[in-house]
Amino acid sequence: MLVKSEKIDPSKTLVFHKGSSSELHTMKILVPFQYRHCCFEVQFLHAILCGSWLMHSNINLVAQSFNSYTQPVSCTQIKSPSLAALCDDSSQTALSSSDFDLRGLQPDPRVDSLLRFSNHEDLDRFNQEARQSSRHPELFALYPPVDEEDCVEIRPKPDCPREHFGTRILIRCQAIKFEIDIEPIFATMALYDLKERKKISENFHFDLHTEMHKGFLRAHTGRVDTSSLARAGIFSITNPSPDIYLVIKLEKVLQQGEISECVEPYMSMKESDTAKNRDKLEKLRGQADGFCQRLGRYRMPFAWATINIMSVTSMTATLDRDTVDSDSKGNVEKRGQLPRRNSERFSTVEDPCSLSGFKPASVVISQFFKQEGDRLGDEDMFKVLADLKRSSTLQRRMRTISGTIKLDLTLAPEHCLPCLSPELIPTKPLSEKTVRPVKEVLEFPSEVYIPHNIYRNLLYVYPQRLNFSNRLTSARNITIKVQFMSGEDPSFVLPVIFGKSTGPEFVEEVYTPITYHNKSPDFYEEVKIKLPARLTERHHLLFTFYHISCQQKQSLTGNWLPIVHNDRLQTGQYCLPIALERLPVNYSLHSPEVPPVKWMESHKGVFNLELQAVSSVHIQDNHLERFFILCHALEGKVSFPIRVREEKIPENKLEHELKLSIISLSSSRLEPLVMFLHQVLDKLFRLIVQPILIAGQTANLAQIAFESVVSIVNSLHNSQELEKDLQGRNALLAKYLYYVFRLPDSQRDIGNTSKKKATLGRSSATAMGNMLLQSRVRSSSNPDIPTPPTQEDNEVTHIFSGKPECSDEEFFPQQFHEELALQMVVSTGVCRENAYKYAWFFFELLVKSMAQHVSQMEKAIPRRSRFSDRFKDDITTIELDQAEKVNISLAFFLYDLMSLMDRGFVFQLIKNYCNQMSAKSVSMVTLISMRLDFLRVLCSHEHYLNLSLFFSSPSLGSAPASPSPSISSQNSSSCSFQDQKISCMFDLTPEFKQQHYMTGLLLTELSAALDMESEGGKVQRKAINATYCLLSAHDLDPCCVQPEVRAKIAALYLPLVGIIIDSINYLVFTEPRGGKGKANNPEEDIDSVNPINQSVAMAIAGNPFNTLTRNALASMTSMGSSTLSAETSRNLLVCFLWIMKNADQGLIQKWTLDMPFSQLNRLLELLTICVSCFEYRVTIQRELWYSKSQQAKARLEEALLGGMGARGEMMKRVGGESLKRCFSLRCIPCLFPFTGTDRTIGQRENLRWRKDLTQWRQTNDRQDKSKTELDQEALISGNLATEANLIVLDLLEIIVQAVPLNECKDSVVGGVLRVLLHSLTCNQSTTFLSHCFSTLRSLIVKFGDLLFEEEAEQCSDLCKKVLQLCSSCVDNNRSQACATLYLIMRYSYSTASNFSRVKMQVTLSLSSLVGKSSDVHEEYLRRSFRTILAYAEEDTDMQGTQLPSQVDELLRNLNNILLDTVKMREFQKDPEMLMDLMYRIAKGYQTSPDLRLTWLQNMAEKHNGRKCYAESAMCLVHSAALVAEYLSMLEDHKYLPVGSVTFQNISSNVLEESAVSDDILSPDEDGVFSGRYFTENGLVGLLEQAAELLSNGGLYEAVNEVHKIIIPILEARRDFRRLASTHDKLKKAFENILQKGQKRMFGTYFRVGFYGSKFGDLDEREFIYKEPGITHLPEISHRLESFYSECFGDGILEMIKDSAPVDKNKLDTNKAYIQITFVEPYFDDYELKDRLTIFEKNFNLRRFMYTTPFTKSGKPRGELQEQYKRKTILTTMHSFPYVKTRINVIQKEEFDLTPIEVAIEDMQKKTRELALATHREQPDAKMLQMVLQGSVGATVNQGPLEVAQVFLNEIPTDPKLFRHHNKLRLCFKEFILRCGEAVEKNKSLITSDQKEYQQELKRNYNKLKENLRPMLERKIPELYKPIIKPRFENR
Repeated sequence: MLVKSEKIDPSKTLVFHKGSSSELHTMKILVPFQYRHCCFEVQFLHAILCGSWLMHSNINLVAQSFNSYTQPVSCTQIKSPSLAALCDDSSQTALSSSDFDLRGLQPDPRVDSLLRFSNHEDLDRFNQEARQSSRHPELFALYPPVDEEDCVEIRPKPDCPREHFGTRILIRCQAIKFEIDIEPIFATMALYDLKERKKISENFHFDLHTEMHKGFLRAHTGRVDTSSLARAGIFSITNPSPDIYLVIKLEKVLQQGEISECVEPYMSMKESDTAKNRDKLEKLRGQADGFCQRLGRYRMPFAWATINIMSVTSMTATLDRDTVDSDSKGNVEKRGQLPRRNSERFSTVEDPCSLSGFKPASVVISQFFKQEGDRLGDEDMFKVLADLKRSSTLQRRMRTISGTIKLDLTLAPEHCLPCLSPELIPTKPLSEKTVRPVKEVLEFPSEVYIPHNIYRNLLYVYPQRLNFSNRLTSARNITIKVQFMSGEDPSFVLPVIFGKSTGPEFVEEVYTPITYHNKSPDFYEEVKIKLPARLTERHHLLFTFYHISCQQKQSLTGNWLPIVHNDRLQTGQYCLPIALERLPVNYSLHSPEVPPVKWMESHKGVFNLELQAVSSVHIQDNHLERFFILCHALEGKVSFPIRVREEKIPENKLEHELKLSIISLSSSRLEPLVMFLHQVLDKLFRLIVQPILIAGQTANLAQIAFESVVSIVNSLHNSQELEKDLQGRNALLAKYLYYVFRLPDSQRDIGNTSKKKATLGRSSATAMGNMLLQSRVRSSSNPDIPTPPTQEDNEVTHIFSGKPECSDEEFFPQQFHEELALQMVVSTGVCRENAYKYAWFFFELLVKSMAQHVSQMEKAIPRRSRFSDRFKDDITTIELDQAEKVNISLAFFLYDLMSLMDRGFVFQLIKNYCNQMSAKSVSMVTLISMRLDFLRVLCSHEHYLNLSLFFSSPSLGSAPASPSPSISSQNSSSCSFQDQKISCMFDLTPEFKQQHYMTGLLLTELSAALDMESEGGKVQRKAINATYCLLSAHDLDPCCVQPEVRAKIAALYLPLVGIIIDSINYLVFTEPRGGKGKANNPEEDIDSVNPINQSVAMAIAGNPFNTLTRNALASMTSMGSSTLSAETSRNLLVCFLWIMKNADQGLIQKWTLDMPFSQLNRLLELLTICVSCFEYRVTIQRELWYSKSQQAKARLEEALLGGMGARGEMMKRVGGESLKRCFSLRCIPCLFPFTGTDRTIGQRENLRWRKDLTQWRQTNDRQDKSKTELDQEALISGNLATEANLIVLDLLEIIVQAVPLNECKDSVVGGVLRVLLHSLTCNQSTTFLSHCFSTLRSLIVKFGDLLFEEEAEQCSDLCKKVLQLCSSCVDNNRSQACATLYLIMRYSYSTASNFSRVKMQVTLSLSSLVGKSSDVHEEYLRRSFRTILAYAEEDTDMQGTQLPSQVDELLRNLNNILLDTVKMREFQKDPEMLMDLMYRIAKGYQTSPDLRLTWLQNMAEKHNGRKCYAESAMCLVHSAALVAEYLSMLEDHKYLPVGSVTFQNISSNVLEESAVSDDILSPDEDGVFSGRYFTENGLVGLLEQAAELLSNGGLYEAVNEVHKIIIPILEARRDFRRLASTHDKLKKAFENILQKGQKRMFGTYFRVGFYGSKFGDLDEREFIYKEPGITHLPEISHRLESFYSECFGDGILEMIKDSAPVDKNKLDTNKAYIQITFVEPYFDDYELKDRLTIFEKNFNLRRFMYTTPFTKSGKPRGELQEQYKRKTILTTMHSFPYVKTRINVIQKEEFDLTPIEVAIEDMQKKTRELALATHREQPDAKMLQMVLQGSVGATVNQGPLEVAQVFLNEIPTDPKLFRHHNKLRLCFKEFILRCGEAVEKNKSLITSDQKEYQQELKRNYNKLKENLRPMLERKIPELYKPIIKPRFENR
């Protein structure tokens, strides 16, 4: 409708280039050059709802290259490292060879303009021209559409009224074949609904006669019309159901004999048995020929077959169930006619029985059922169908006839040519070549509510049953002749009966089929009659009954049935008697009930039949019929009294009866009311407007007619069966208003009134509707095109350019719109309530009538004079009374009035509305929501812009206080800003609201919505979307393409900028993940995401605790429910960007210059949010296209993780010229809130496939998008990201150009730099990065001194970001970054004279980057170093200085750092070795605190990524100790820690940081200690991070020790807020200790020994590995075995399974060996006195123990008396936890235990277990019973008892064993004691069902005690001898 359809010239396709600089890949995108915008409102339909933003005409889509698209070509899959090579010192030499010789590399192309401009103005001009080239003029064309839900301004156009059709199925019969072919067969098809037990279609008659068969019937066949040759019919199904059957009935010419006898040859004979049956077949053909010649006009039932329609559908649509067939979309009803998706009835639309997926099918029915003579009626058919559906056994029991019928079924096209309607009228002229047309078969649907739109007047007669059983007669072969008569004489028979197959179209008579020898036959015949348009009392149906003898015909006389009774068509069930005599003359004047002749069985009814009418002429409802008859009487063409059914009404009662009939209209049945709705409403509207003269008296029926209209409208809306559109309007009423309504017709005399009125015909009314819709949706006119004031009504003239001729007679004094408005005002009660409830109908009725009234005016009349003052008063009254109830309807009404009435009057109505709504006592949310909907409709008007911009010119003076009077909207002149205060233009001032009335109202509502603190989410979204849609329409309006016009429109919305800046705290700039926004993620790295982030992150040489004073979104951490959603924030920000893009740049510059610094700072924060919001984030969604299978997903993961093999295979598979943009990990920061710039996604792979990671939700969010659609979305998203960021860059340039005039220029420069740094952090296109680097270089040239002196921290960030882009795979990005980095070095040397600081910052930045080692491509980074070196060598101005040599030295140092990067990259899969290497690097920077701190934080981040929180915390504690050492040298404050000594309580390992002292480093050395951490804030920040990590690791006691250092510092600074937070954290830590206590799981420790020369320097070294809690030995063994097997290859590595000492001499020198042993912390007895808690026993661990059992014979196990045990105690170099998870062993101690000592140790262990289980605070019965069972149970008694018998049964002979013997005896005594306590404890814990178990335990305990008693009471006398003799002995 909107897009001009034409072929696209291939030569006009746009060619875009994608990919890296190494290769150019082309992709052709077809962009239509013809795109027509018709109107303002339809742009909402088209550009906002339909997603046409993808193919907008003015979008010059250019492929944007992103780092996330590109991976280095040279990257290869990382192979496992060679341990020997990496541990060998010679590898260092190899890595320092010519591979890393910078001068041997080829530099990248240099930026020509780097040092070209000496003048700042020339540089700015050059940069601006470059930025403005190839820009997109239409920002919203790149932006995805908003939700359809809020688009209240769209009034959908009703569908044109048309004839009702369901799903149309074309059924064509191809063949009917039996085993024998002896006679003609006649077929009939019809549809039956078993569920409704109803025949739902008329009969379709056809045959497939051969020429022989036609010869048989030639004597009885007259004229054969083409229409009767049809073999295909189009059946319509409105309500698809699995119970719909197609029934095919077969008939044959009447023969002598029962049906069974006639069918027998078909069942017993076959044509193939030629020799056997030849004579019989010839005889049968001869008999058939004879019967056909004599009885050819009579038929008899033969057979029938059926098929379920839905079974065919299911067979054809199975494969296409989940997809939409584009070819069949046009065959179903339009979506606009269906209920809304969110309605309750929509589920019935998408029914599983839907036929929309019907595919063409050929169906062959292989058998027929024999027709039973006593089961011919429809009721019998339904019973048989039900039985067939329930059971297939019935089918086997029924007698079948072998034969086939082949049917072709397909969905019928909309125009099937040639095709005949049910009335046999060609839908299009039939061609002469047409032999067999297609017939439309009329459907009999249930409850289809559609008005009559075509003429149809059909009558169906169904003879049902005849009962001659009580009559003694020989009549048995009975048929009925049916005729339609217009009189009694046989000549009055009318040829209006539709013929059957192969005959005339219409016949005069029809005979029913005959059942042989049946006195009470059932009939199934359907007689279809075309009724005359006008029926009289003479028209009747004549039924004549015959007995058909096979010899001759005998008449039984008959009966008749009048068609019309009391002027009403007769329908329904009838039971008629049969006359025995010849019917008398004029019999039709008598009723069949009055017997003028002799009747059979005393006038008893013996003939049952049914009449059904399908007519658009005859009304089948008493109330409607009465109303139309009385209205017809008003036309004065009848004589009184008039007859209404049985009643006669005189003229004096006509008014009363008419009123009653009007009132009773609402009581009519819904179906007939809907069918005749148009006529009913036309009559009622006529009664409303015209007074009626009845019997000389004037009768005013206006009020009662209006009430009836209201009642009908209410009934239609309340019906659940009728459809509604998106606005809730009844579809039938909307169609009536749009296509049917016309002013009440006055061409006919009504009640003897003499005055008439010119009206429009129906065709004119339809044209009027079309033109009125166009007036609603015409686009905004250009405000710069002046038009004379006399043309203010041009739009109305254009609307009604085709108005008809008007009558010369006078107009009625009372117009319809006036009377209608008056009735709305004076209505009361329920009528008034319903009238306003459905006010949309009456408002649109008013508008339509007003428009037709204006169109009939002979001359142009000014708007003010078009309508009377009384009418205006009524309109005002309607609005004031019910404004809140008819909000949307009133808005559309005023919208329409602006095209017809005086605009000043309409504006006054708007003002009245606003005032009235403000006084309503409703919630603020509801009030704002209603006003927003109201304003959104009004602002979509065609002249909204002109009316809003009228007072933009100061020459016109200020606007009046009230809304403006009627004005010409074309006189707008250019805006002038000279005499206005610039700052006020960005505020929503009263002057602005006065001058721009509707815009001011809309922005006021937006501001109020944003200020709502609670329950405002929905209304805020609605307000923002309203503004968004309005600006989008302006942007896409072809009348607003000139820049000066856009500038004026942008100036109109300048107050929106102030509103957005004030609402900055409500904005969310990223999608929430897991319930948290990105800004609230505690693991976020400030350097990898938004610099305004308040998160405390583990950055490396970055800013982990935000010391950059970034104020943006400072309150976001405490945001509540008032925060906007990400999508809503994005919609609001795109409005801001559009204004900034199109507003006058000089005005913006003046505004920023006069802006207070606080406001300017908020503007910069807003720009930062814009950068985050419009970051390119569509990569993951595009990758999902490749994850259709698990194999593709696995390959993609490999590609994402850096492997090129899978990527190459994938590119080869998809032929990816256009997809060769690989996805590097540069995109991950914006998708995964992870620390730093580490894009390690291995630990977060579960998030990679999440759908909600896409940047925004698409309106057409489908999961089955094709590759082309994904590419197109990615292309547009990339262009949007680029354009949005370029707008931000434009605004930053404007701010920068005003900096020299700003008093706070240092702060302004810092703020601009923050935004630029953040934009570098985000995923940006090459286009934007090129311009961004140009701006950065301009900033360095202009304000280098400020940057290097005042913004040292940001300069550090700048170095890091630029250095990161120096490793980009994109050549252009790398070139720009190199140029910028060299310029930083140059200006820091020449201007700031501070090159050493830059050297240190660059070195720190590189160390930070390579520490992550997954985002830095060293090859490209080295090439960038070479490029920077080339800049230094080619800079002629600096050749006489030390800069080139210093740059060379710096680059060599940076190159050396890369060497360590290579090693670390190769050990990515071995975390312990990687940590060792990083620790070694950090140790090497012992004399460079900044770099050591950087590497410690690198390690912290790596540990955090592996969830080793304790180790990560230790890295930060070491970092804090390092900072404390520096602070103690710098200042001496009591509250500061005294160096690293203060940290001993946290970890004894921190003392190694004390090596940094003042004799090694000087704090005053330039560039050293320049990091942001070497401050009190830095120290506190590090400690707070460490405390958080310790808490995450469950080390809550250590959290207390950390805060002991923090609290004095905070107390000294009086920072009570942070003190409160600190103590709150301590409270939580202590609560966790109490709650979790012994349940905490600390680390598990293993001894790992490496043996073999292949391990290099690891050979014969032992380490203690710390693994997560509950790590089993097989787990670590498998991990190490897998890794080192990959390193060395198969068959090289062997795992030593035992813990015995390794004899290296017995090992194979060609193999590598690993021995892993579980170890436990070991404490001496004195240590255990201090280590009481579980934490103390798992913290600061240095000694570990493992045991090795052995025997003297060499076996590990033996008898109790032979079992020895060796204890090995290992001491590590450092204490756990440490900065590493493995520490080397420095000392080993061993001692052996004798067998009795082993027994003592075992018994002590058992005793402790018993005591622990018995004395728990909360006893665990199961645990206690488990321990008891292992101690005293019957099955284990031999355990302790055997130990006692072995070692205590006899006193040892060796005195050395006396003490061990005694100690074991005491252990058993305590053991028995504990067992007794446990048994008693268990007694108190058991339940009643465990008493026997308790008794068993008691018996076992007593038995064990008795067995042990002798051994426990035996003492060794020598041990109890007194040392000193008693004194009495001496005496």
